[in-house]
Amino acid sequence: MTAVPTIGVLALQGDVREHAHALETAGARAVRVRRPDELERVDGLVLPGGESTTMWRLARSFDMLEPLRKRIEAGMPAYGSCAGMIMLADRIRDGVAGQETVGGIDMTVRRNAFGRQVDSFESDVPLVGMGDTPYHAVFIRAPWVESVGDAVEVLGRAEGGPNAGRIVAVRQGRLMATAFHPELTGDFRVHHYFADLVRRTTEEE
Repeated sequence: MTAVPTIGVLALQGDVREHAHALETAGARAVRVRRPDELERVDGLVLPGGESTTMWRLARSFDMLEPLRKRIEAGMPAYGSCAGMIMLADRIRDGVAGQETVGGIDMTVRRNAFGRQVDSFESDVPLVGMGDTPYHAVFIRAPWVESVGDAVEVLGRAEGGPNAGRIVAVRQGRLMATAFHPELTGDFRVHHYFADLVRRTTEEE
């Protein structure tokens, strides 16, 4: 019988409850993570959407930045959506003065690239490895990926409109990120994909 992975949701700010529900639907055990000792007990971690500058400041206040970096460097699988994508980026554009990330994915992300809250939109995005049907994605003050390193696989690009071709989903080894919010759609293919990644990782170790 396949083991059930324990996947944390970084519960400092953002769509924590929605991600936890999606992970449970995907066959994982979801727990909230706010402290370093809680981080040590999970097999993988979701960094949710929200506001990236607030998330960074809270991670600093809760003494979580360095523990997050160390666990990711040690090989813990992680998935970031929207603000979580920014947190997993090695480089940011249009960040606030002094803004830091956890890092891990060799990419440059532009914060609020698709516009402000009033510019939120929905769009179909084909995703590599997640079925033939395009994913109906929800973008809210979303970033996009401006460039990636050789080790990064592009999983999805925006289609249509003036921003067609912009990178909105990536994976680098055990890390993945999307510019959109899959926890808000009722289509949990992204969470299934990540839960399977975490499950395979735990079986390998």
